[in-house]
Amino acid sequence: MRIGMAFGDVRGPAPLPEITRQIQEAAAAGVATAWVTHGVGWDALTTLAAAGPTAPGIELGTAVVPFPQRHPLVLAKEALTVQAAVGNRLTLGIGAGIARMVSTMYGLPTDRPARRLREYLEVLRPLLRGEAVDHHGSAYTAVGALDLPGTEAPSVLLAALGPAMLKVAGELADGTITWMTGPRTLSEHVVPSITRASGGRSPRIVAGLGVCLTSAEDAVRARFAEQFALAGQVPEYRAMLDREGVDGPADVLIVGDEASIRKQLDRVRDTGATDLMLAPIGTPEEQSRTTAFLSTVAG
Repeated sequence: MRIGMAFGDVRGPAPLPEITRQIQEAAAAGVATAWVTHGVGWDALTTLAAAGPTAPGIELGTAVVPFPQRHPLVLAKEALTVQAAVGNRLTLGIGAGIARMVSTMYGLPTDRPARRLREYLEVLRPLLRGEAVDHHGSAYTAVGALDLPGTEAPSVLLAALGPAMLKVAGELADGTITWMTGPRTLSEHVVPSITRASGGRSPRIVAGLGVCLTSAEDAVRARFAEQFALAGQVPEYRAMLDREGVDGPADVLIVGDEASIRKQLDRVRDTGATDLMLAPIGTPEEQSRTTAFLSTVAG
């Protein structure tokens, strides 16, 4: 199982040079993948274009770029430009975004997300391969091609949680990236659903979870529950928490001492997920301690 770390606003606000430093340290420690979140912080693709060339050897992924705000021709050009900048180490994670944010902040439609995403991928993936498209669909019109020498088409993963999105991910993408999805839901829902839809291929399944190395487990969970209370109300995440049979995001947090965290990581491994995307959370001191421990696990 590949062990990656998450960087960006999921860990709290940080200057771009600090995120770059964190990615450099992860690369030096042998972490498999640096996943940069998008959210309301730094732009994920631009962050990777800036930080990636300074951190050789590590895979670089977005987790995830919301597709509604970017026409597929625009996203394909941006992704391939980053791909060139980082020496073809990019994995492109995309998603529909949180519907409430997409509609409120951008005034964009959020109905039929799986149908929109299916059409989006039918345009995006040929463009990433350098192929011409002449598409006139219900949601997108795209005519043209990109000729960007020296770039390889990046792998494409979807933020897919529900059955319809997992079906699209299995059929048209290379896998899925989850967040705040516990081991029970991974093993009983996510892994079998995307595997069935993949038609015999082996999908990549990236399980994203917060982690904190601490002796004050109850206090950390209480703090996390307060900080991520709104996330627990987002319908997409709420559905996964309900499947898991837990009250909120704090209940799927990986927290405890070194031995406890190793056991919890093993439980996620046993679900059939192929990757871990671990986000050290907490105070700067807690994050630093957690990062140092996870680096030993990853290395």
